[in-house]
Amino acid sequence: MTAASQVVRLVAAIFVVGCFANIVAVPGVLAGNVTYDGRSLIINGKRELIFSGSIHYPRSQPALWPDLLEKAKQGGLNAISTYVFWNIHEPTPGKFNFVGQYDLAKFIKLVQKNGMYAILRIGPFIQAEWSHGGFPFWLREVEGITFRTNNEPFKYYMERFVRKVVEVMKKEKLLASQGGPIILAQVENEYSNIAATFDRNGTEYVQWAANMARSTKIGVPWIMCKQKDAPGTVIPTCNGRNCGDTFVRKDQAKPIFWTENWTAQYRVFGDPPSQRSAEDLAYAVVRFFSKMGTLTNYYMYHGGTNFGRNGAAFVMTRYYDEAPLDEFGLLKEPKWGHLRDMHHALRLSRKGLLWGTPSYKQFKKSVEAWIYEKPNENVCVAFLTNIHPKTDATIKFRGTDYFLPRRSISILPDCKTVVFNTQRVNAQHNSRTFQTAKQTQKKNVWKMYKEPILKYRHTSAKTQEPQELFEMTKDKTDYAWYSTSFRIDDDDLPRRHDIRPVLQVRSFGHALNAFVNGKYIGTGHGTKVEGLFQFSKPMDLKPGTNHISILGVTVGLPDSGPYLEHRMAGPDKVVIQGLNTGTLDLSANGWGHEVGLVGEKMEIYKQQGANKVQWANANSNQQVTWYKRYFDRPYGLDPVSLDMSSMGKGLLWVNGHCLGRYWVSYLSPLGKPSQSVYHVPRSFLKPKDNFLVLFEEQGGKPEDILIMTVKRDNICTFVSEYHTAHSKSWSRQGGQIKTVAEDMRPHASLRCLRKKVISKIVFASFGNPMGMCGNFTAGTCHSPHVFPIVEKLCLGKRSCSLPVTGKDYAADINCPNTTGTLAVQAKCSRQKRMSNRNN
Repeated sequence: MTAASQVVRLVAAIFVVGCFANIVAVPGVLAGNVTYDGRSLIINGKRELIFSGSIHYPRSQPALWPDLLEKAKQGGLNAISTYVFWNIHEPTPGKFNFVGQYDLAKFIKLVQKNGMYAILRIGPFIQAEWSHGGFPFWLREVEGITFRTNNEPFKYYMERFVRKVVEVMKKEKLLASQGGPIILAQVENEYSNIAATFDRNGTEYVQWAANMARSTKIGVPWIMCKQKDAPGTVIPTCNGRNCGDTFVRKDQAKPIFWTENWTAQYRVFGDPPSQRSAEDLAYAVVRFFSKMGTLTNYYMYHGGTNFGRNGAAFVMTRYYDEAPLDEFGLLKEPKWGHLRDMHHALRLSRKGLLWGTPSYKQFKKSVEAWIYEKPNENVCVAFLTNIHPKTDATIKFRGTDYFLPRRSISILPDCKTVVFNTQRVNAQHNSRTFQTAKQTQKKNVWKMYKEPILKYRHTSAKTQEPQELFEMTKDKTDYAWYSTSFRIDDDDLPRRHDIRPVLQVRSFGHALNAFVNGKYIGTGHGTKVEGLFQFSKPMDLKPGTNHISILGVTVGLPDSGPYLEHRMAGPDKVVIQGLNTGTLDLSANGWGHEVGLVGEKMEIYKQQGANKVQWANANSNQQVTWYKRYFDRPYGLDPVSLDMSSMGKGLLWVNGHCLGRYWVSYLSPLGKPSQSVYHVPRSFLKPKDNFLVLFEEQGGKPEDILIMTVKRDNICTFVSEYHTAHSKSWSRQGGQIKTVAEDMRPHASLRCLRKKVISKIVFASFGNPMGMCGNFTAGTCHSPHVFPIVEKLCLGKRSCSLPVTGKDYAADINCPNTTGTLAVQAKCSRQKRMSNRNN
């Protein structure tokens, strides 16, 4: 043995001892039905593996909750996690709201009805890309307050809210200790990100928060997310993409939990698309469970929509659309299905993971095995891991050869049979399409109302200098006017025609629209990273009195970092360059302010309010303008959306419900809007005459807005003859792994949802096809016999199973480039729309 290999084995041995020391069961540390030991949660006396997914009740609608939870259960989850959103529950001090979309108890009861546990992340600081990190705006106005530190005013209001939430949960008997589904609760959130700022006061605050939480006596364990030194019995948890490799456990008596396994990445306006493959996500989860983890939570499992003005600074209205359930609640495949299959494989390994004695074996630099055994009960589970990102590997494990694709893990629930490999996807794929609902174009008649551009004399609050934007708007509106007037003489104006005066505005964010003498001259904005920006546009001035009007715009409140209560936004310094007399500084010229818009105050986004103003026939490219139209609800059950590609920036309402902010003029580095399609929940709609209103800041073409339905009816499969059989081909019976399928060869499956059937085969190839669902191409080893075989097996059926061997499709097995892969794309439709042939 070389010296290098001796070092590797020594390091591995130390790691194993460190990870697995003191893992025998210890007495429960909390009273009630849920306790824990160094291995896992113990629920009703039994250790449990927890597969959880985050679904936030205010980011969806109550009408959609049952469907989302049912799909989560079908996806193999046994728990749902949600934050608790302080600002929506206590919008004014001491007045609480837990009804309608904010009915937390109703949501938790639906979780229980679906036979799942609940994880309640109270915080009450949540971040969550939610405005102000969940803090109500009034909190920052409390005298002497500093958020999230050893500050008495903050601790008073924080404790009051936490106890209120606990009171609501106890009243409804939703805690596990009362027979309810809530098995864990969280206090604070990711405090390590700001701990250094507050030093000793931060340490004391964390200890206080833990003691306060425990004093509520809820009968279930408390957790602190991303808090390695969680005090006392509070369990620390991990956040990130790869907690199997990044989390370091300090207390061996506490289990290893992963509260945020990011299924993609949240996005802000200006971001390009965010991706995380199903294979990468599955690898991270299995890696975590192979190294003693026993609870993972997908953040998000369904992201949903930041309705209204609830998104944090610059955060898009669409939230985590790349999650297993997309923004519309549709299955995003293969992510949803691949994780479902993985959950089943891990459940087959449950006994070993929870009670087996762990060991570790390294085969080569990038290949290793994690093994859990109970020899006296014939229990053995192995995780064969190839860490290398680019190179496949073959190893011999207990006398048998195993092929391991690059960066993959094979699960062997009996230390012999591969039932799942993270890189081999058996689940079907799909692609999303948007189709214009033709009946909605029948009443495509728009009216407009021009928002008044306020001059100094029309404003209600006047000060010497521009006022801070957050303090003026108080999170009640995105908008506030800044206006000033000034006089110049003819001699002050440039004499040359190629020189024009320039208005320069320094602003702390988030955006502004500028008008000079009632004429729009341009817009400017900051970014999520850099809030401060400089607006600079040429303008036309006249001798005499000139008017500058600036519409200051917020795009959510900041949600992270220390001293949230001191964050600022809005214009700060205003100057005019290019005059004959030099620079004219208007920063202390005297400013008038008006919070909100006339249309907002009159609620013209509702039918009753709309009758209070005079609407005219709509024109395109109008700034600070309200537009309205009516439309009939699209046929069917598919989700509804608006394509806003023709517009700039603003807010959307349907029947008085605010759909959120749109900002299609803010392009990503790819030259496209970060988001152009916006969700319209069907629960907001009525059969006829739905009232659509938008406030447009920058100008656009409302007549080109499309009302669409959303589908995932293009389904695909991409499976090779080297795949294992589906993980559901095995079950655990009498503690042993048994086959439950007659044919253990790999199969490719297609299945339509919502009472639809396969109406068309769009593509079919066996050999070496390439591409992805919606964009397949046949390779050089294509067999011409595939298409008719697939049509015969699948057309007119809701689901079909296809063999995956060259023999079945008369393929040339000697073709030098063959990968033995079957690729099929099919179209799902309702039966009544199918052709006679397909019927």
